Amino acid sequence: MFASFFFMLRTAIAWGAVFMLLALFIFEGLARRGPPDGFLMMILMFVCAAAVAAFSHVRRVRLIDQTVNSTTLANRHRRVIDLPISADEAFELLQKAVTEFPGAQNVEAAANSLQVRAKIKRSPLYYPDLQSLHPSLRWLSSGDNQIYATVSPGVDSCAVTLICEPMRPTWTDFFILDQGSNLDNVQAFTRALMRRLGDMRSKEREEVKQTMTEKELSVAKLNLLHAQVEPHFLYNSLASAQLLTRSDPAKADEMLGNLITYLRHSLPRTEDSLSTIGEELERTRAYLDIMKIRMGSRLNVQYEIPDYLKPVLFPSMMLQTLVENAIKHGLEPKSGGGTIWVLARAHENMVAVTVADDGRGFSAESAGTGIGLRNVRERLRLAYGNTAQFSIVANFPNGVAATITVPTSFIKGEVS
Repeated sequence: MFASFFFMLRTAIAWGAVFMLLALFIFEGLARRGPPDGFLMMILMFVCAAAVAAFSHVRRVRLIDQTVNSTTLANRHRRVIDLPISADEAFELLQKAVTEFPGAQNVEAAANSLQVRAKIKRSPLYYPDLQSLHPSLRWLSSGDNQIYATVSPGVDSCAVTLICEPMRPTWTDFFILDQGSNLDNVQAFTRALMRRLGDMRSKEREEVKQTMTEKELSVAKLNLLHAQVEPHFLYNSLASAQLLTRSDPAKADEMLGNLITYLRHSLPRTEDSLSTIGEELERTRAYLDIMKIRMGSRLNVQYEIPDYLKPVLFPSMMLQTLVENAIKHGLEPKSGGGTIWVLARAHENMVAVTVADDGRGFSAESAGTGIGLRNVRERLRLAYGNTAQFSIVANFPNGVAATITVPTSFIKGEVS
């Protein structure tokens, strides 16, 4: 309150002193003859006009900052903003912020000296209210403003110094007020700079997140490549084929043919592409044919996959993982073996692939927490986000049913 009163009083006294000095030059012998009629009234009117302009300035400052003191009431404002970025990055943000600032004209940027200067066209919103009384009172406005900004480099950070001021000499600040336009400019420019810094940080976080996702996906890929050809399965199949060459050469030839088919589909691919349900079914069929030769009548297989679903894109080796899990944890430990069902069903824009068995079912040794099933979950999360699902439930009356559900319209991603 006191700051506002003294500010208006100071402005009125300044204008009163100016008119008194002018009067000494205009009217000779003013002290002897006295002022002409109406002279004092004219001075009083101009002083009142200056007081009203000062009051308008105080009101606008209060609206902009809600704090009225000698700093906010001033025509010229200086701010120092510390930024946790390099000087070059800060200069780039500074230059863009000044260029896109409302009313910015004649922008001058010097990269070597890290300085940016611009003229700010004064908005008609900041002309004093006195102009509404008479157009001749427009001279009480301060004219256009300017922004001068410099970047001071630091070790791991920098400081941006902003100066917002009228484009006129500083001594005129006693008489002509900017109606809070430069206070508004320095605050708006600070907000623009901080918003751009926030956008840059958000972009960096997204890039880090994307890099971490790609790294996780690469690790999952490597784990997949290591698990694609299980050493024990390969050794046992070759040993069985060796024995069959003596007792049943035809069976040995059939096993080797299936093993070749299996290996052809299991070796790492050079291109980054999804497989299809048909290709995964062919690989899985070769694997199950080998296991049928080894397990004999203890293993039965039934397929229910419509032909129209075979071209649907599907992540590689996931169907194989479910089948291996069903045999290892469900049928091999069971004395009489059992049956494996490989099913595929479409619903709207999703396709569900299920591997079910009537084996031993859930137990302490096979609760669905193996490395294979964990890889399936992780690969689905990385490749599809929340659009894919993986579930494993008890099969009725015995065994386990595992289902992978993926969108049929999935666009190729980082899965091969």
